[in-house]
Amino acid sequence: LCAPSNKSLCNSFPETLLFQLLGLSIATLSTVSHYGLRFTLISNISLDSNAYKVIHHAAFYFGICLSMTLILAALLSSTATVRESQCLTAMGFFCFALAFCGLIPAACWRYTHSTEVEESMMDVYDFVYEEVRRNTSSLRRHELTAIHEAFLCCGKYSPFGDTTIVESKTCPPDQVHNEGQDCLQKIQDFLKKQMDFVFSLLGIAIGFTVYGMILTSFLWFSIHFSSNLYRKGKYILR
Repeated sequence: LCAPSNKSLCNSFPETLLFQLLGLSIATLSTVSHYGLRFTLISNISLDSNAYKVIHHAAFYFGICLSMTLILAALLSSTATVRESQCLTAMGFFCFALAFCGLIPAACWRYTHSTEVEESMMDVYDFVYEEVRRNTSSLRRHELTAIHEAFLCCGKYSPFGDTTIVESKTCPPDQVHNEGQDCLQKIQDFLKKQMDFVFSLLGIAIGFTVYGMILTSFLWFSIHFSSNLYRKGKYILR
C-alpha cells in the first residue's frame, strides 16, 4: 500500500484511524451512559414532567449520530484521497461540517445548562424519597432501595432529623450507620465527573472536526488543481 503510486493512501491512514477511534469513543460513551445501571434507573423512575428522561434519550441519539457521522467522514476522506475524487472529498467535508454544526450547540448547551442534568436527577431522588417518607407507595420504597444500592449511598441530610425510619427501610445494612453517604451529594459528585468527561470529549471532537474540514479542503483544492497529489517524473540535478 505504501508504494510510490499509493503515497496518498499511506498519508491518509493516521487521520482516518484517529477519526474512527474518536467516533467509536463517542459511541461507547453514549451507549454506556444510556444503558448504565444508574442512568437507566433514574430514567425509568423519573416522571414525564421531569427533564431528565428527555435529556437521557436525546444525549444517546445525538452521540450515536455524531459517531456515525465522524466515521463516515473519515472513510469518505480516505476513499477520496485514494481515488482522487472531488465529489467524495466534498462529501467528506460536508460530514465534518455537519458534525461541527452539531457539536457547537451541544457544547454551548452544556456550558449554559451546566447544572440542569444534576438538578433533574436529584429532583427524581427527592420525589421518590418524599413519597417513601409519606408511606404512600410500596413501589417507591423498592425504587428508593434500588437507588441506594446503585449509588452506594443512604438517605439525605435533613435539618428536621426525621430520616431515620426511611433509611432503615431502604438502605443497605452496611450503609445505614455510615456517615458522609448523603445521596444528593453522591449523585452530584458522580454526575459532575461524568459531565466534565463529556465536555472534554466534546472539545476534542470540535478540534478534530475543524482539522477534518481543513484537511478535506486542502485535498479538494489539491485534486482540483492537479491530476495527482504527488509529483510525477524525476528531477535531475545539473
